[in-house]
Amino acid sequence: MTAAVDVDAVPSPAYVVDLAALDRNLEVLDDVQRRSGARILLALKGFAMWSVFDRIGRVLAGAAASSPHEARLAREHMGKEVHAYAPAFSDASFEATLPHCDHVVFNSLAQWERFGPRARTAGISCGLRIHPGHSEVSVAIYDPCSPGSRLGVQADRFDLDRSEGLEGLHVHGLCEMGLAPLERMFAAVEASFGDFLRRVRWVNLGGGHHITRPDYDTAGLVTLLRRIADTYGVQVYLEPGEAIALGTGTLVATVLDIVETAELPVAILDTSATAHMPDVLEMPYRPEVRGAGPAGATPHTYRLGGQTCLAGDVIGDYSFPRPLAVGDRLVFEDMAHYTMVKNTTFNGVELPAICTYDPRTNITRIVRRFGYEDFAGRLS
Repeated sequence: MTAAVDVDAVPSPAYVVDLAALDRNLEVLDDVQRRSGARILLALKGFAMWSVFDRIGRVLAGAAASSPHEARLAREHMGKEVHAYAPAFSDASFEATLPHCDHVVFNSLAQWERFGPRARTAGISCGLRIHPGHSEVSVAIYDPCSPGSRLGVQADRFDLDRSEGLEGLHVHGLCEMGLAPLERMFAAVEASFGDFLRRVRWVNLGGGHHITRPDYDTAGLVTLLRRIADTYGVQVYLEPGEAIALGTGTLVATVLDIVETAELPVAILDTSATAHMPDVLEMPYRPEVRGAGPAGATPHTYRLGGQTCLAGDVIGDYSFPRPLAVGDRLVFEDMAHYTMVKNTTFNGVELPAICTYDPRTNITRIVRRFGYEDFAGRLS
């Protein structure tokens, strides 16, 4: 994200999404769509900032939803294709999802047999999620293809005779990856599910594709997608979430206090790892802070901590060229994806405001602020 935005012009804490950076990502994705014939969907689980759905919808084919609320959000605010999937539908959740989707993917043959007739009667194209028996993701919590995974039908549990009427195959086995893992994963699909693959009309290759990363082999991706489409006579879909918002947003925070300890000073911020950037603890990873370096790299090292009472609400250790002071603004980089969608109000902490910045016009806009009603409205 450009450094030109005035961090003092936004509330604190606040997510700030750079509209020019978002448009650059969309240009890359549009180029892949046009050259490959594939359709790309926004996976709402990664980025669901609906105030920018108008510009996303001008480029992408639609959205991928994993709940009735996501499906409704996509239908009401984007109005293009909506693909729905859930590890399991209840009667209520399925009925709530049905009016908003065009495609629905079932996680098991039992769910397909239970809900498929209703979906087909409504004119919805149905698919099945499969487990390719091939794992690429090293972090267990983010690996959908681990042994014993609840996500998708394994080859030795698949019955081709029970698949009659299914029109699509869905596979998702990547996380923040390039082309080579996708090629290996699809080779496993061909080896284990080739007969099913030849029966369907569409193939959804899921998410985890870092297509907008500068070093991603988009030419190789186009070649692979065209080969799949030509070989099997299918419409290919991709549903990245992170790739759409990658490098587009920051989280602006303020130093509230500096606590001296025997080990190092701790800067307590008005944001929180556990409430506002939970992947820092779940993945885990260390987000970049603008103007800062690793501990010890420059003269003044601090531990950055959140404002909740969770002892582990710690973002990491960073060094700065000058001492931090109460009131200083800090900018965490690349904070648009898997942040807003995972926010909580743990401890009653205030949710960060949501803002946009357009460097082409130098206009900063506060899209949404949150308050007590947003906290209390989730409770009773």
